[in-house]
Formats: sequence, structure tokens, C-alpha cells
Amino acid sequence: MEYQTITLDITDGLAVLTLNRPDKMNSLTSQMRAEITYAMREAAKTARAIVLTGAGGAFCTGQDLGDAGSSGKIDLERTLRDEYSPMLEAIYDCPVPTIAAVNGPAAGAGASLALATDVVIATESAYFLQAFARIGLMPDAGGTWFMPRQMGMAKAMGAALFADKISARQADDWGMIWEAVSDDAFDTHWRKRAASLAMGPTAAYGAIKKAIRGTYENTLPDQLNREAHLQGECGRTRDFQEGVVAFMQKRPAEFEGR
Repeated sequence: MEYQTITLDITDGLAVLTLNRPDKMNSLTSQMRAEITYAMREAAKTARAIVLTGAGGAFCTGQDLGDAGSSGKIDLERTLRDEYSPMLEAIYDCPVPTIAAVNGPAAGAGASLALATDVVIATESAYFLQAFARIGLMPDAGGTWFMPRQMGMAKAMGAALFADKISARQADDWGMIWEAVSDDAFDTHWRKRAASLAMGPTAAYGAIKKAIRGTYENTLPDQLNREAHLQGECGRTRDFQEGVVAFMQKRPAEFEGR
């Protein structure tokens, strides 16, 4: 696919997918959703970690209300099922670690886009906003699924009903994201974090994602069995062998991702 609304760079095992409509605050169009979905699936074939970020001063401000597909009588249900769901599932189900480097406002579906990743790192001047109620709608694109799990029912309900901005620092304090970083340090910081994941034990990372994300559906005995099974798989990897040898030799491990 020839990308028109995003860029994708894969270097040293790290893929950086940049939403590239800075003049529109990286708002989502039908074309962009298709490109993100495709790029995530393609990047996962070779990259060992993937970062989503935005060009310019915004991460993503949600649906572009000026998009041709948004004018007139838009079929919201069809759009969510056919365009948003595949995109969000491609991010959430990605087999390698994913980071959202939130460089500015993340609003509406843009906030959900960030929360679908494994780790959200935001610059302190960024904010998150679910403003759907202001136009007579409810949060979508997974917002009603991600928010209660990551910030609790009370905060999620208030964020949806009042449609207030949530600063990056608030989001960090509430457990909605992993961390808020000063604007000056942001770019260097997320790149360092992402590079460390790209050099890590990818198979173990995949097992971590499966175990933690399945915990809400499991009883403790079920989760213990799940851990045993996944740990058994990790124990058969070359990365585990290398990790033990490196530990004994008191040197950094050189993981291969298998």
C-alpha cells in the first residue's frame, strides 16, 4: 500500500507509525483508518516493537468531521464495525509490544487509538478528551472498554458524561497511561523506551500481553494454569537460554526475539 496519510519507518527492529495529517491535527479519515490497519499488520511481521505517534502538534483528534465519509447521513454503526474495529484490533492484538507516544491532544477516537496500545507515554502538555456528549453521542472506538479498565469506573463515567479534558499528568496519576514526561525530554524518552523493547525478549513480551489481558476473564486457578502454560512456552525459547547465560556471565543479554 502507498501511504498518503501516515508514514511508516522500520529501523533496527523498531517500527514508528506516524499519523501524518498535521494540518488537520491528525484527525481520522476512512483512508487513514485503512492505512493504519494495513501498516500495523505489515509492521508486526518484521518489527519487534511498534510506536504510534503524530506529526505536528497533535497525536490524533478523532474523526475528521469534514471527511467525505462523514458528510450527510453517515452510518455510524457501519463505520465503527467496518473501519474502526479492524484498526483497533490490529493495534490491540499486535503480537509485539506497542507504544503510543502521545505528543499532543488525543481526543475522541484518537484517545482510544492511544489506549489500544500496550503502553502510553505522553508529553506533559498533551491531554485526553472524550467529547462525544457535546455533540449528542457516546464514546466509541473502544473508549467504553478501555477507560473503565485503565482508570476505574468512576473516573471513566465522569470523563464520558462531563467531557472534560484530562491532562497527561492527571492521566498518569489516575493510571490511565503509563507515564507523562516533560515536553523537553519527551522525544528522547519514548525513543529510548521503544528501543529497549525492540531489543528485548519478544516471545516473553507476547506471553506477558496474553496473561495480563486475559486476567479479567479468569479465576485465580484459571490464571495460574494460564501462567504455567505460557511460562512453559517461554522456557523453551532461545531468549530464555541466552538470558540465563548472560545472567551467569554478568553481561547484558542479547535477545533474538525467539
